Amino acid sequence: MCGIAGYIGREKLSDELLEKALGKMDSRGPDAHGVYKYETKGLYVYLLHKRLSILDLDSRSNQPFKNGDDTLVFNGEIYNYKEVRKRLETKGIQFLTSSDTEVLAKAMECLGDDAMNLLEGMWSFASFNEKTETLTLSRDRFGEKPLYTHQNDSGCYFASETRTLRTIANREFEINYDHLKRLLVNGHKSLYKQKASFYRGIDEIDLATKTRIGRDLTIRKFKFWKPSFLPVEMSEKEAISGIKERLIQSVEYRMRSDVPLAFCLSGGVDSSSLVSIAAKELGADVNTFSIVDQDKRYNEYDNIQETIKDTGCSHHLIELDPKHNYLDKLKELVQYHDAPVATISYLVHSFLSEKIHEKGYKIAISGTGADELFTGYYDHFNLHFQTCRKEPNFNKLLEDWKKHQLEFIRHPSFRKYDLYFEDPNIRDHIYLNNKVFASYLLKPFTERFSEVNYSDHLLRNRMMNEMFNEVVRVILHEDDLNSMKYSIENRSPFLDRNLFDFANSIPSKYLIKNGYAKYLLRESMQGILNDKVRLSREKKGFNASINSIIDFENQGHIDFILEDSPIYELVDRNKIVDLLKEKKYTNSFKKFLFNFINVKLFLETI
Repeated sequence: MCGIAGYIGREKLSDELLEKALGKMDSRGPDAHGVYKYETKGLYVYLLHKRLSILDLDSRSNQPFKNGDDTLVFNGEIYNYKEVRKRLETKGIQFLTSSDTEVLAKAMECLGDDAMNLLEGMWSFASFNEKTETLTLSRDRFGEKPLYTHQNDSGCYFASETRTLRTIANREFEINYDHLKRLLVNGHKSLYKQKASFYRGIDEIDLATKTRIGRDLTIRKFKFWKPSFLPVEMSEKEAISGIKERLIQSVEYRMRSDVPLAFCLSGGVDSSSLVSIAAKELGADVNTFSIVDQDKRYNEYDNIQETIKDTGCSHHLIELDPKHNYLDKLKELVQYHDAPVATISYLVHSFLSEKIHEKGYKIAISGTGADELFTGYYDHFNLHFQTCRKEPNFNKLLEDWKKHQLEFIRHPSFRKYDLYFEDPNIRDHIYLNNKVFASYLLKPFTERFSEVNYSDHLLRNRMMNEMFNEVVRVILHEDDLNSMKYSIENRSPFLDRNLFDFANSIPSKYLIKNGYAKYLLRESMQGILNDKVRLSREKKGFNASINSIIDFENQGHIDFILEDSPIYELVDRNKIVDLLKEKKYTNSFKKFLFNFINVKLFLETI
């Protein structure tokens, strides 16, 4: 995990500007730094790198990394680098380091575009070839590693963070108020529905994409991987064993490191499975970090303790204290993110990152992506009922749901088993109360819900939209910034290409059974994960109450919300005054208030 930045174009950049841009990436790479320059008549190329040393800690693996005519700056990890290295060595390729950086460089040199299909990992990288005078930019399949770009008449700038990009581009960027309104009205799940950022003129390299820019500054793009649902005939037993095998391998890959690593542990089946695999299957000395909220709706202390006891792992518990003023922490986070923090979960996650850093760890492993891969949300039952409504076992599915799940479901829409029967396109719950929130704005903003068509299967298509457009994209963006603020690399074993492709070859009839979502994951973990967690039916998720962060009985907090601010050039202040008088809020209004406070802080600190 590192920070990268650079430029290709017709404008010469000063050493002072390059140093300033490097300084913006200090926390992303505190261990080493470097600058590559290619300056010829009419073409200027700069590659900047800040290193967080994870594999091969020797200076020989510092970047920019020179390999023949190519120079590489790379942020991320190639988890299967040992296997790829062996394959390249059979072709006579020789290596000077034991790093994954050199494996990436040699793989691209030897295999060209086919290298991307061979690599399992997370990455954003830039590679410049002096012979062809071509810059290649790329991002991984799930978008774990960020790469922002800005193009103008002089050329193309890129960086791991928008604040670094704004520095190296040395330009003022207009705030994208439409994107702020999008967050306020439609919430965080809308942020990747459009190709937009909180600054106009700043874009992202697409997921699973290679982009080439030549001397003429022409941009060419191609996709090296596309997610798809392609079911094949298999038994339930084959599905379960296939998941188990691939998940264990994924965890093993992601534990490859030359520095200490830790696990983020909640009370759910996802992170608990990863901790249990590491401790029981891989024999690792596991260290865990957990957040405990005093709000009973989010408190997972008992399940966390059960996994700690079962695995014998070392553990660190962080308790949220409602008496603590977290507003200053949130302001600091907004400044580093160079954007509003998407939801309260990511404020909470930053406490984990800070504690992991304090204890001397440089890697954190988390359970991101399991909900979207194995059916982790309550409405997945409703979607499953729609696709299975004519199957012989439908009545049993329904009875199991009523018996085991209905008591936990608070959302009124999800309590209707036939929610999608008449209209499979109902999505009102995703942008819940957005018309009310739109009425709070001084100027109208309306944007209807949309989704990408990945599959004709209703449930699978919804899960892929959550994975690639609505939920995981946001989590990865926030996790990357939270982790890198404290010089930590975040790894996600559920975001594994082989695991993903296999899961999306499993017939959907196996996804939900006996009143259990994530049925296949639970069954694959039998004998590995303790049964208290494995068979728990209530979903709490990694979350916290806004009341643990903001005290609405505290006049100082109310004064902060209502004080003069640029936010009131977007939002009707009187509407906020009326809202604060209500005291008791549903979840959607709590989310709106958190978004409102974030946008307020963003506009006040940029």
